Amino acid sequence: MTTTPKFSPSKIRLKSWMQDCRSLTLSLFENLDHETFCRQAHPDFSPIGWHLGHIAYTEALWLLQRCAGRPPIFPEYHRLFAQDGLPKGDRVHLPHLCEILHYLEAVRSQVFDYLETAPLETEERLWKWLLQHEGQHVETIAIVLKLQEKNQRSNANKTDFVASSTQNAAMICIPAGYFEQGNESIDALDNERPIQQIYLETYWIDRFPVTCGAYRSFIQSGGYQDAKWWSQAGWQWLQKNSITEPLYWRNDRIYDDHPVCGVNWFEADAYTRFVGKRLPTEAEWEKAASWNAGNSKRSTYPWGNQPPDPTRCHYAQKGTSSVHSHPKGQSQAGCHELLGNVWEWTASWFDGYKGFESYPYPAYSQAYFDGSHRVLKGGSWATYPWALRSSFRNWYHPHVREIFAGFRAVRDAKP
Repeated sequence: MTTTPKFSPSKIRLKSWMQDCRSLTLSLFENLDHETFCRQAHPDFSPIGWHLGHIAYTEALWLLQRCAGRPPIFPEYHRLFAQDGLPKGDRVHLPHLCEILHYLEAVRSQVFDYLETAPLETEERLWKWLLQHEGQHVETIAIVLKLQEKNQRSNANKTDFVASSTQNAAMICIPAGYFEQGNESIDALDNERPIQQIYLETYWIDRFPVTCGAYRSFIQSGGYQDAKWWSQAGWQWLQKNSITEPLYWRNDRIYDDHPVCGVNWFEADAYTRFVGKRLPTEAEWEKAASWNAGNSKRSTYPWGNQPPDPTRCHYAQKGTSSVHSHPKGQSQAGCHELLGNVWEWTASWFDGYKGFESYPYPAYSQAYFDGSHRVLKGGSWATYPWALRSSFRNWYHPHVREIFAGFRAVRDAKP
């Protein structure tokens, strides 16, 4: 007599997370027309339909083919949805949404079938990686949808600036000493590992990310027209692009206490010079987010080790929220809005930690250790909860402003 294998508690939890993640993903595609599904809104980003198909392709490749040893399903999709299959501009010729939804469901059905017998003790890290992989591509989907929305509003009339600033100028003192940077949990991606002992001198960091109300002072003071606030590379970028405000700028006072969103590294750097500060290094940001100086212990999240919830941070939403919305989410040091809302630029270049080992393949992180990508921390309003942790590292070129990025500033302690 044969019996159906029962899911262990860890497998039940993993299956539930995967179902929750997929429900969030599919909610973005409700009532979506085929033109929006296939449109390439920006040369650097694939159409949203491609990302949806790529999620299914990647799940099938790693779990069904490489782990379960099953033959490829829907081989006709492999070149279309592989990361290295077609140039981004050629990814606009897509099947209809209903066909890709069928692809997703067929793959997921076999994946859950395999989960019953999968050796999770050796594969759990891969399953967790795939869960985060889906979330990362869905955040890109949110970016492309936001770009399409912005393009449709491009001819709308702009209102005059309103002189206002709600930025809380308070800064938090982070005392000198060692802390643990990184993460070695089963959830951690390869670029978060291994944990490093880092010594930092005393510094001060903004309690909140820079708000729209505060950033308006930079715009109104002619910050985009004054070379003295910009790095040489930043000024060259600005002259080529004639930018006068953040990409997702909404000139309405109701957003004054929201974090500024849609700035690139050059803009963030220029603003910090304007106010006499600088961008934090990745280590300075992470110490303020994760280190408890009282007991010399690192926590996974700013508030401790309890998973994210809507009372602590702003994630998987439709846009930014007030920087004062989540007092329960502050770090032990006293900083707010470190996870969710907007990614935060740092001064650091993306590179591997000492002892880095690539996973699950070298090109996932290692290909970007090229000295041309800056690190961002913290997640955004579009980030899924499975990628929200203080050690998580995002990376982009300094000129990119399409991502949901803002920043906070630091200054050195006075002698």
